Amino acid sequence: MSVKSTAFDAPDGSILTRLLASALLAVASTAGATEGGIGYYVPGTTATLIDRAPTQAGWVVEPMYLNYSGDFGANVDVPIAGVVAAGIDVNLDAVTAGALYTFDKPVLGAKYTAGAYLSWVSVDVTGKIETPRGNFGRRDSQSGLGDTTLIPTMLAWQKGNWQYNFLLPVHAPTGEYKTGRLANPGLNYWAVDPTFGAAYSCQQSGFNATLFGGLTYNWENPDTDYQSGTLFHLDGSIQQMIKAGSGFFTLGLNAFYLNQISDDDNRRLFVKEFRQRSSGIGPVLGYMLPKGHENLVFEFRWLPQLDTKNTTEGDYYWLKFVYQF
Repeated sequence: MSVKSTAFDAPDGSILTRLLASALLAVASTAGATEGGIGYYVPGTTATLIDRAPTQAGWVVEPMYLNYSGDFGANVDVPIAGVVAAGIDVNLDAVTAGALYTFDKPVLGAKYTAGAYLSWVSVDVTGKIETPRGNFGRRDSQSGLGDTTLIPTMLAWQKGNWQYNFLLPVHAPTGEYKTGRLANPGLNYWAVDPTFGAAYSCQQSGFNATLFGGLTYNWENPDTDYQSGTLFHLDGSIQQMIKAGSGFFTLGLNAFYLNQISDDDNRRLFVKEFRQRSSGIGPVLGYMLPKGHENLVFEFRWLPQLDTKNTTEGDYYWLKFVYQF
């Protein structure tokens, strides 16, 4: 089903050039890097057309909700918060609020944006702690401030139907953390995640394709002397826009692939090589409502993990709301 090109008309160009900002979640306790099989990279964070860097000058605000449930295999030893555990089961709810501002003056020929994301995390973890006296079951639950994601640089270049992006998230350890506790809203170390993206949009047909790739580099956790390895990740989507009333429905698929490309540096916990890998694919549904200079977007994503190693396996559920003005 095609969409008429007039459906995308706007005073300053395509609706797709006016929608919207990158959703760089500052959640600290979901599957990602490697200490505890968790880290700052969260699958599905930056994957669809609404996650592209904005090209319209002004503000973008973005509240998000994430629900995640996953578990390790019962026989997998996991270094986490200064202890070794097995049979880990994680349930997490996170609310994130972000704000971005896009400047009129270009930088390196691109639209320049900066901003930050704050998070509140509620996490419940069960598992067995391994000690010289035997294994002991434990359940920890904690809610509190999560880590903060700073966005000092976000660039967007446009050429015809193509948009190219560069993002530089910096993750700051502002979340609550305690050594020996299985459930922590914060990770207690810094990280950077330079990310590049390419996207294609066809106004006549409403078809969109987006791909982001990045490298997450983690600093050492000073309380555990543990440095998680570098993580390579890819996130992408294909979506079809369908005219619906004053706006557009979006239907499509989002997918991810992550692979740890360097070993952890582990001074206290003598565990074997703990590189991790994961991938997944699932549906994405959304609705866009253009309102002149203002734009509203709602999006739901389900992203089940289909193949994992040394990280939890489960399902990500996202709800995102974006308001551009």
